[in-house]
Amino acid sequence: MTDKKAIAEKLLQVKAIKLSIDNPFTWASGWKSPIYCDNRKILSFPFVREFIKSEMCNTIFQTFDQADMIAGVATAGIPWGAMAADQLKLPFIYVRPKPKSHGLGNQIEGYYEPGKKVVVVEDLISTGKSSLQVVDVLKSAELQVEGMVSIFNYGFDEAKKAFDESGVRLKSLTDYPSLIELAISQNSISEDDHQQLLQWRKDPSNWRAS
Repeated sequence: MTDKKAIAEKLLQVKAIKLSIDNPFTWASGWKSPIYCDNRKILSFPFVREFIKSEMCNTIFQTFDQADMIAGVATAGIPWGAMAADQLKLPFIYVRPKPKSHGLGNQIEGYYEPGKKVVVVEDLISTGKSSLQVVDVLKSAELQVEGMVSIFNYGFDEAKKAFDESGVRLKSLTDYPSLIELAISQNSISEDDHQQLLQWRKDPSNWRAS
């Protein structure tokens, strides 16, 4: 079983996750957030990269052992999906946000056959909207989506509801609650900070640091 706190610690170690309550980050959606996750940074640290890759492969093997192939979500899910597929000796494809505007106009890149069972690899889950759009693309290509594996999950109610309604099984190596528990155990955040972080996750679109 994956140790979510151990993985959260690795993400903090390489600064893939940053906490900043007094000077919050602004997401592309316009949300103000006390946390920012950029798992691309992990790729630059070989030993942490290997650890995360191994944990991802273990999760795929244990949870989706019937998988015929791996699909990465462009762009951040591509390296993780490719590494996992290589270690598990499975075919790999990746899915673009939209079809190419030139050439063959592909949205799914790589070779696949209809009916194959595929596991989607994503770097993180926020609202789940873009990740589930990839699932729809794969299903439209007559592939059977067994489930999805992500490195990090913010744990928003909106995402949980979306995945439940879609019937897609989601496994995340670590998540927001595990990160906060780790920060508390390390005395790296105060009780006031803790409450702010909890309030943000309840209503991220309207949160403002107090």
